[in-house]
Amino acid sequence: MNRIFLLALAVVAFSGCSKSEPTADSSGKPQPHAAAPSSAATADLELGRRIYNFRCYYCHGYSGNARTLAATFLNPKPRDFTSTSPDQLSRDRMLQSIQHGRPGTGMMSFASVLQPNEIAAVADFVRHEFMTNKAENTRYHTKENGWPNHERYAAAYPFALGQIALDTPWEQLSEEQAAGKRLFLTTCVSCHDRAHVSDETINWELRPVSYPRNQFSPGDDKSPPAKTGSKVDGMSSASPYLLHDRAPKIDNLTPTERFGENLFQHNCAFCHAADGTARNWIGSFMEPHPRNLTDPVAMHGITRDQLRTVIREGLPNTSMPAWKSVLSEDEVQAIIAYVGRAFHTFPAQASTPEPR
Repeated sequence: MNRIFLLALAVVAFSGCSKSEPTADSSGKPQPHAAAPSSAATADLELGRRIYNFRCYYCHGYSGNARTLAATFLNPKPRDFTSTSPDQLSRDRMLQSIQHGRPGTGMMSFASVLQPNEIAAVADFVRHEFMTNKAENTRYHTKENGWPNHERYAAAYPFALGQIALDTPWEQLSEEQAAGKRLFLTTCVSCHDRAHVSDETINWELRPVSYPRNQFSPGDDKSPPAKTGSKVDGMSSASPYLLHDRAPKIDNLTPTERFGENLFQHNCAFCHAADGTARNWIGSFMEPHPRNLTDPVAMHGITRDQLRTVIREGLPNTSMPAWKSVLSEDEVQAIIAYVGRAFHTFPAQASTPEPR
C-alpha cells in the first residue's frame, strides 16, 4: 500500500446555501422549486445536512462521492453514495451502520455521539441528497464561510473540477492554464488535494497542513501568530492550527527514531498534528479528539506495549484505525521510538496492560 500521503485541509462548513434548498420571495417566505416538502421534513433534512457536513464529509466527501484525502488512507474505501441507488442500500442497513459502525472498515459507531433522531436525519439526508437527487450539497465557498469574491480563483477551476489533469506538462498548457495551475498549487490544493491526475502512480511527497486563508501570514518562527488586535478564528483563518503543523526540531535522532519521525509526519500527523498535540485543524474538529501525545495526563502510564497495541489494533469508537495491515512491525517500533523521543517519556519498565 502506498503511504505517500497528500497535502490537505479538512474544512467544516457551518453555514452556506444549497442548490436544493427552496428560494425565498421578497417577504422571506420559502418558494418551492416543485412540490414543497412539509416543514417537518425540511427541518429533518437540514438537520441531517448539518450533521453530515460536520461529521461525515471527511471520509465520504462533501458531495457524497468519497473523493477525499481520507479515502486514500482507507481499505476498504468509504462508500460513494452518488453511485449507489436507494435499492442497493436499504435505509435500515444505513441506520445500523451509523449506529454500530462497520467492522473491518473505517466506519465508526456514532451511537455515543448522535441521538436516534439525528442518526435517522443524516441517513435520510444522504439518501435524499446524494443517492436519489445526485445533488452537490451546500456550497462551501461563500462569504459567510470566509470566501468573499471566490471568482478570483476562476483560473484554477478547471484543475479543481478535474477538467484538466494536474500532472499535465507545463509546456502543454496555455498561458492562462499555466497561471491557473500555479494558483491551484499555491492555494486550492490545500483543500482539493491533488484533484484529477492522469498518472495515479505519481508519489506526492507532501504532508497535511492547516493552510492559512485569505492571505493571512503567520510569520516566521520568531513572529507572533497574528498582529495585535487582528481577528483570527476558525472561520476566517486556519492560522491558529497551522502553528501545530510544525514538527519539533530534534538533534541527534537515532536511525530508528529518524525513520519513525518520517513515518509519523507522513501518517500520524494528519490527526495528531506534527507537534503531537492534535491541535491542528483536523484534530481539533474530530470527535473524540485524537490523543494529545504531549499531555502528561492523557499519556499517563502509557507503555510502549500499550502504544504498540493501539497502533496495530486501533481504538474502538474513535477514528484511530488499525495499522497492522499497513505498517510492518519494524515501522510500528520506529514510530514508538520517535514518540518516546519527541512527545512522551515511557515508563522505564514496559508492562503488559492489565485485563479489564
